[in-house]
Amino acid sequence: MKIRVPATSANLGPGFDSCGIALSQYLYIEIIKDAEAWEIDHSLGEDIPKDKKNLLIQTALKVNPKLSPKKLKMTSDIPLARGLGSSSSVIVAGIELANRLGNMHLSQKDKVQIATEMEGHPDNVAPAICGDFVVASYVDGEVRHVKHHFPMCDVIAYVPNHELLTQESRSVLPEMMPYQQAVQASAIANVMIAAILNGNLPLAGVMMEKDRWHESHRSHLVPHLTNIRELAHKVGVYGAFLSGAGPTVLVLTQEEKTNAMISELEKLSEDASIHLLSVDQEGVQVF
Repeated sequence: MKIRVPATSANLGPGFDSCGIALSQYLYIEIIKDAEAWEIDHSLGEDIPKDKKNLLIQTALKVNPKLSPKKLKMTSDIPLARGLGSSSSVIVAGIELANRLGNMHLSQKDKVQIATEMEGHPDNVAPAICGDFVVASYVDGEVRHVKHHFPMCDVIAYVPNHELLTQESRSVLPEMMPYQQAVQASAIANVMIAAILNGNLPLAGVMMEKDRWHESHRSHLVPHLTNIRELAHKVGVYGAFLSGAGPTVLVLTQEEKTNAMISELEKLSEDASIHLLSVDQEGVQVF
């Protein structure tokens, strides 16, 4: 059995802590055989445990403590600590591992609730479970979410070769916001969501760049965002926004403008990799 979980991008600019999309980079978990103790074969780095201390196993055992140990293989092309849901994908995989090995028959709603309680933010985990575009809330301990088709486009990920931990990126956010500013921020997010639902990516892209919740507070941590937006406007693509807590920036492009946008991004001096992605429509899958 193999579990596949997509990367995710949270926020989409003004949809802070509520909107997210699934992307075509993946974490794979393969069940190899029964074992005396939990063991995970991977080459993702020395800092990532290969025993039951791994987040995958910790998650699975929280969901179902009665699981018998297995030898697993973990592979991933999701960059770590770059704002593309690397830890969220592991949590979602752990829930699915417990679900399958324990014959728990969890519903999609159950998985989203459990994952949000563990990870803390539904926009990170819900798209990994459901696929496509998801709007979610986590209020009074209950998660409510809606999945919808995201309009067709190419997604370019500009991934700097340095980490930005979510804890650091969240530490710069204000504790309070003036009421009128919050009204504006909410209105921008509402129009963005409506534009996506209506298939109007030109308008959605404009609103994605007008965020009032978080991007301005994080700008000193991700100075390349301004440069990329200038290039995006030059090429005439839909828009660019910070992926999750950063430092990755996503650019939504028309197919005919993708190559031109990638060429412009390659001229930036910062040490980074560029990935051409699409929106994953399926979410977590088991083969």
